[in-house]
Amino acid sequence: MSITDTGTNHLLAELNEGVLTLTMNRPEARNAMSGEMTGALQATLEAAQLDTDVRCIVLTGAGKGFCAGGDVKGMAASGDGSQDENTIDFRIHRQRLNQRGTSGRLYEMPKPTLAALPGAAAGAGLGLALACDMRIMASNAVMTTAFARVGFSGDYGGTFFLTQLVGTAKARELYYLSERVSAAEALDLGLTNWVCEPEELQAKAQEIARRLATGPTVAYRYMKENLNRAISSGDLNDCMDLEATHHIHCGQTEDHQNATKAFVEKREPVFNGR
Repeated sequence: MSITDTGTNHLLAELNEGVLTLTMNRPEARNAMSGEMTGALQATLEAAQLDTDVRCIVLTGAGKGFCAGGDVKGMAASGDGSQDENTIDFRIHRQRLNQRGTSGRLYEMPKPTLAALPGAAAGAGLGLALACDMRIMASNAVMTTAFARVGFSGDYGGTFFLTQLVGTAKARELYYLSERVSAAEALDLGLTNWVCEPEELQAKAQEIARRLATGPTVAYRYMKENLNRAISSGDLNDCMDLEATHHIHCGQTEDHQNATKAFVEKREPVFNGR
């Protein structure tokens, strides 16, 4: 199966010059996550992980929103979930797999990931955005945890990602009060890396993505593992030991050797991912 064939129009995929752009495509529902979308996102991210043609991933939303998270209207229609014939243990396990296969995989993906927010990222949608390595927001986009407003505690890794990015006190404020965070405030808090005008968002996101896609992919893989381990371990010696292993390994790559030669010759390096 082609990596651009997601099997559903709820998720669109386009691969161009190493950049895989995934577009959550339910604009009439602010790109709320359907079962089809979630399944397709899991399968596509799993395939992208090992596809050497994919060197960077951009996650975005169709229309004026990024992702509203879970389909609250669908939840309201099904009431308390009693219509689901599966046991609560099965539903918990399914939720765990869904989370690990989407936001979990974005976080651990051995390739750079970028979330481009044309509009609101809420609930699980915020979790997906924060799971990416970096974020770019349209100036009129917003972020919100949203969970307290619908009596949920939160999912898709948001509590982990938000705490790491803004600290525990601010993360608690944003979860408990569910306030909307503007793009300007998100930039101040470190929740987004760039803010641009709405009409410039996709072009700017692709510009950043192309830069990442032409970068040293082997080095990026190990940079990301180093940075993630720094969060999960927090032990200086563990982090430095891992850095040493990865640094020496990268020194053996063609990319490093070609780049050092380019540096001496005062020209831009070309990275081939080897």
